[in-house]
Amino acid sequence: MSTTTELLKGAAELFPDEVVTQAHVRHLELPGAGTFALITLDNGLDHTKPTTFGPQSLANLNAAIDQVEAEAADGKIVGVGVTGKPFIFAVGADLKGVELLKRHEDALAIGKGGHDVFKRLSGLAVPTFAYYNGAAMGGGVEVGLHCTYRTVSKALPAFSLPEVFLGLVPGWGGCVLLPNLIGADRAVSVIIENSLNQNKQLKGQQVYDLGIADAIFEGADFLEQSLLWTASVLKGDTEVVRADVDRGEAWDQAVQRGKGIADSKVHGAAPAAYRALDIIAAAKNGDLRQGFDAEDQALADLIMGGELRSGIYSFNLVQKRAKRPAGAPDKALARPVTKVGVVGAGLMASQLALLFARRLEVPVVLTDIDQARIDKGVEYVHGEIDKLLLKGRVNQDKANRLKGLVSGHLDKAAAFGDADFVIEAVFEEMGVKQQVFAEVEAVVPEHAVLATNTSSLSVTEMASKLKHPERVVGFHFFNPVAILPLLEIVRAEQTDDASLATAFSVAKSLKKTAVLVKDAPAFVVNRILTRFMGEIQNVIDEGTPVETAEKAVEPLGLPMSPLVLLELVGPAIGLHVSETLHGAFPDRFTVSPNLAAVVKAGKRGFYVYDSGKPELDPEVAALLKQGDSVLTEEQVRDRVLDAVAQEIGLMLDEGVVAEAQDIDLCLITGAGWPFHLGGITPYLDRAGVSERVNGKKFLAPGVASVPA
Repeated sequence: MSTTTELLKGAAELFPDEVVTQAHVRHLELPGAGTFALITLDNGLDHTKPTTFGPQSLANLNAAIDQVEAEAADGKIVGVGVTGKPFIFAVGADLKGVELLKRHEDALAIGKGGHDVFKRLSGLAVPTFAYYNGAAMGGGVEVGLHCTYRTVSKALPAFSLPEVFLGLVPGWGGCVLLPNLIGADRAVSVIIENSLNQNKQLKGQQVYDLGIADAIFEGADFLEQSLLWTASVLKGDTEVVRADVDRGEAWDQAVQRGKGIADSKVHGAAPAAYRALDIIAAAKNGDLRQGFDAEDQALADLIMGGELRSGIYSFNLVQKRAKRPAGAPDKALARPVTKVGVVGAGLMASQLALLFARRLEVPVVLTDIDQARIDKGVEYVHGEIDKLLLKGRVNQDKANRLKGLVSGHLDKAAAFGDADFVIEAVFEEMGVKQQVFAEVEAVVPEHAVLATNTSSLSVTEMASKLKHPERVVGFHFFNPVAILPLLEIVRAEQTDDASLATAFSVAKSLKKTAVLVKDAPAFVVNRILTRFMGEIQNVIDEGTPVETAEKAVEPLGLPMSPLVLLELVGPAIGLHVSETLHGAFPDRFTVSPNLAAVVKAGKRGFYVYDSGKPELDPEVAALLKQGDSVLTEEQVRDRVLDAVAQEIGLMLDEGVVAEAQDIDLCLITGAGWPFHLGGITPYLDRAGVSERVNGKKFLAPGVASVPA
């Protein structure tokens, strides 16, 4: 038995529930070229269950290579190709198996096993070809990189090396082979930049333009055209010419650029990007064996580290928990929604109208206090649809249909008389919202759901003066509406199951990540962010320099610094939410006099950007009144994290959400907190903050950490 077979057999025993990929070999006669062996990777399921590589799957590919290797040695075949089932090439290692690993040597075996199988493709006595017919990620990309030639489908929707995004490195050849194929700079874009840019995917044309694929063909007859091209290559009629790779200063500059990207995204707080860059830097000498060994070590180290476990935890939250929201009522109770009303025609309301029209494709009617505002709101929606048309996101017919769905009306009775779902997006003031709901309730059908986009006010109080408070739900979106996936669905004290089920059904149609939250002040994201920001503002008010307070939380690797986030949210909104929470929990939430002064002065933030970088606005600096208590970065960080851990512990005790997992799902999808942190609770557990503040960890061992 070979070492590779033994490695994979041992790994397979650790992962008994693997969805196994078969590697089917069939033989084709290529015109004028000879007999060709085609390996098809297929797990026997449709495209909704993408093909992955667990240990048994790798063993199956290894056995297929045994067969074609013997055929090539005997002169029975002229080449070998690898392709996938319809719509899927392969999407990499099976993460369910990775999260089960408990020992460094088992993790090392996974790295070596993949390398040992894949590199056999480059060692065959005949040329090898990868045909990227559909989605290809991670190990799926890498198996193709080991081949002599590659083709790609124009219809390919997603191609990436996403490992750094999750907390790994491309560990089956990606860090070594890709820069040696397309140059270090382009490889850094694919491996580092795209990964850290929310796992950006490449389309088929981009894969070809980067030089990863040698030829590109239409999706309809992709495999047929790829095989004809293969025949012409094997006959010598087609010569594949690739650009020379610059192994001089350009390589080193590319690695430095990658480090700059990593620093700006994770601030040194997550090791994966830096390990990948070290391997890319060393790959400059073209020594593949040395590079593969480095990938094995990095892979094993990272698999046994907290970042990857948090990354897999995040992945599972977004891919699995998000699709089965905890506490949601039976979906059979949901009522159909054939028309939507939007109260308000400002920017938020207009964004909501656009989203409802695009996703539900039902009539959407906006109202406001005067016709001019309504016209402006409808005009905004129509303008955004025109932009989608210009970008090719919709065709002319679809654009016309969508525009036709969105209208405005000054009379609420005429607008909402037959609406099934009405959402308000008016000024964040309780009296205003209660009045709006009273007016809407008087004109809508009895079954209509009334939703509020409030960010912090009590939904129960908002519904308290209505005849039917049971049909009111919180439906809190995050800005920008089109981009951030989270939707906090708030169950007020009297909300009934049918209204709540309808809200969840609408959220699913909107393609949003819905999380059920209790009607508690500021719900989840705003409550945590306000406590987080509040401590930052407190230490500034007490005397710590602004720069020190901002830099203190850089190791969290957040998408932006606290005061840049405040600028995005708007200081006035931040002040309003802090006032709401101070009213509810005065012992923990403060109202910063400096923030109030900034808002009173009409400033849009703390910074100016005259040099292209954020610098403290001199006018804001003149407004600040600080004490004389100056903390270090470490002291600020401890204080902020302690406050956040305390608040999350209290929220869980209050039942604001079902579990800590929902807190993390909210922060990842509503506030852009990094995958590599797992949101926040795994980080607080790893750093010892949870136990220091609450006396226990938020998550059980193995949930976002190495199993005990």
